[in-house]
Amino acid sequence: MLEKSFWQDTIEFPTLDAARPLPARVDIVIVGGGYTGMAAARELAKRGANVVVLEQHTFGWGASSRNGGMVLTGTKLSARALLDKYGLQVARNLWRGSMDAIAYVEKLVQDEHIACDFQRRGHLELAWKPSHFAHYQDEADLLNQTFQHPVTLINKADLQHEIGSNVYHGGLLDEASAGLNPAQYAAGLMAAAIKAGATLFDQTTVQRIRLQTAGAIHRFRINTSRGEIESNQVLIATNGYTGPATPGLQRKVVPVGSYIIATEPLPAALAAELIPHRRMVYDSKNFLYYWRLSADNRMIFGGRASFVPETPNTVRESAAILQRGMVEVHPQLAQAQIAYAWGGTLGFTFDLLPHAGQTQNGLHYALGCGGHGVAMLSHLGACVARKMAGEKDANPIFDLPTPGAPLGLYNGKPWFLPLVGMYYRLRDRFS
Repeated sequence: MLEKSFWQDTIEFPTLDAARPLPARVDIVIVGGGYTGMAAARELAKRGANVVVLEQHTFGWGASSRNGGMVLTGTKLSARALLDKYGLQVARNLWRGSMDAIAYVEKLVQDEHIACDFQRRGHLELAWKPSHFAHYQDEADLLNQTFQHPVTLINKADLQHEIGSNVYHGGLLDEASAGLNPAQYAAGLMAAAIKAGATLFDQTTVQRIRLQTAGAIHRFRINTSRGEIESNQVLIATNGYTGPATPGLQRKVVPVGSYIIATEPLPAALAAELIPHRRMVYDSKNFLYYWRLSADNRMIFGGRASFVPETPNTVRESAAILQRGMVEVHPQLAQAQIAYAWGGTLGFTFDLLPHAGQTQNGLHYALGCGGHGVAMLSHLGACVARKMAGEKDANPIFDLPTPGAPLGLYNGKPWFLPLVGMYYRLRDRFS
């Protein structure tokens, strides 16, 4: 078993000139080389801006090449939760924003000729308990009638047409969602940003960002491991890896671990039995499972085996947990060999929604999609870029304030994650 992302073995990222010196001054500095930063860099460079992107590791190193490759409708909150919290108009706008995000990725892939196996296969959410399926009826009615977004409720007796498992109690099918190879998409997005004219630097740690004001002129000085750079504007695109260089934003996002295993390629007949229509699949637990098939018929099976961000130990421990879960869901895979196991870090906000905007000292940011980031963070990066270029953008995310922790009891170090994990395990058991 290789302790690395399977996706990373399917692609080579564009190479960068390690000897290129950091420029002294640019129009815009983007911190973070994932989907958000690269999509923003592409949009800004196409508008003629002198853009530099700084990545602490290598481009696509984080969740951008380690996620499940699911391009999903909606947000981490259900349509009912959005409606109850924000009212009809805002809830509809947020849902429509998720559809715009998928459309943005689809068009970007087409325009830039990114070979990443993007396909609209739909997603299937499965009820772990009968009570969970009862909630699906309300969600289906709400989406079909109030949100005018077509979904299909599937009874337990009919699930065999969609999934080769008998442990679930029904499902909710949304055919608008898509899947892709996330590392191939990240590499294509990186190439698109370079082609547009952005300058990329990897292995560059941002240590400090200072705002300097001289009369009406505001500029940022960014101290890095390569030296100092001055910029008119800065976009923070670090999501779950947001760190001490931006302490105010670090307190707004919680890094949560997510883990995935990948089997050896399965026989075509077995793959067709497991997921006949090759949907993106996840279940209704808080400690959820999510799974799909790769282009070469590997089972890609992930979940919140631990809420703690990845380490070699948590990857190994989570791989064993996920293998047991995979066989529980699909006993047909009892003898399947696990070829890869890896972990990544997601960014969660305190209201479970993505957020974008500006800090008090003028830093732009986009972060916090909680598992819906493939489409949403790509699109948010582009939307923030348009605002930085002086254009109007109607993305409803910009109208939402970015909350901090209750009573301010969070300094950027998620000390409470083990307690949160225990709480959600109890909810999964007794709900």
